[in-house]
Formats: sequence, structure tokens, C-alpha cells
Amino acid sequence: MDDHKGLELALEEARKGYEEGGIPIGAALVSADGRVLGRGHNMRIQAGNPILHGETSCLQNAGRLPSSAYRGSTMYTTLSPCDMCTGACLLYGIPRVVVGENRTFMGGEAYLKQRGVEVVLLDSPECRELMQKFIAEKPEVWNEDIGVEEGVSSKKI
Repeated sequence: MDDHKGLELALEEARKGYEEGGIPIGAALVSADGRVLGRGHNMRIQAGNPILHGETSCLQNAGRLPSSAYRGSTMYTTLSPCDMCTGACLLYGIPRVVVGENRTFMGGEAYLKQRGVEVVLLDSPECRELMQKFIAEKPEVWNEDIGVEEGVSSKKI
């Protein structure tokens, strides 16, 4: 699958999350042969679940898969993955992560690369604009999502 098409799947999820009143981060896991294994979006607000970020929601929706299903797959995510989502990608041996944007938040990209994961940054204006809009509207929810005390930001937008 073309990286821009894969990212569009993740962006559809992010938009869905935003429309539901949640944090607009989406993800899609796609196999080497182009099959969509799972899709998901951040559900912290909607489900009241602190660990349902975009990538972990995607993995949950993919269901139980044999380890071979992850080999050759790509995780498409609208935002640079946080430490938890970085760890999930590493745990399942996902060899490739395509990131929509990392200007509003820089996650574990360096660690993924250090561990041999191919990281591709598409620097998508659509992903960035959606996150900036959300952060401007609900800064307290965003800070909660990234584990920052209110009034303290880890990265300016």
C-alpha cells in the first residue's frame, strides 16, 4: 500500500475521534501485501480508558494475530507515537512506522530507529492542522493525554 493511502486510513480514524469529542489521533496497521489488519483511534475520552491511544486502539481492533502477521507490516499513525505506543510497536515486532506529523508532539521515533524500526515521516499538513485545532480547543485534555500537568507543555505548537 502506498504510504499516503495508509496514512489516509489513519487520518480517517483521527477525524472520527475528533467528531466523537475525543483526541484526534488515528492509526492503521497494514500487512506487507496491503491488507488492513486493524484500524483505531484514541479513545481515552470516549471509553474513559487511559491506554487506548491511536496505536493501541488499532492493535486491539486487529484482535489476536500470530506473530508472523506483524512481520512486514506497517503502522500508520497520524502523530509521532508516545512511549507507550512506541513500546507496543516494538513488542509486536512491527518493522515500519509511518508518522503523519511530529511538530505538535515528538514521541519515540529515535528509540524506534535505534531498535531497527524504519520510521518514515510524511509531515502531513492535514494531520498537523487537526492536532493544532484540537490542542487550541482542549489544551487540558491534550496535556492529560501526554502526561503533562496543566499549564506546562512539553512542546509548543
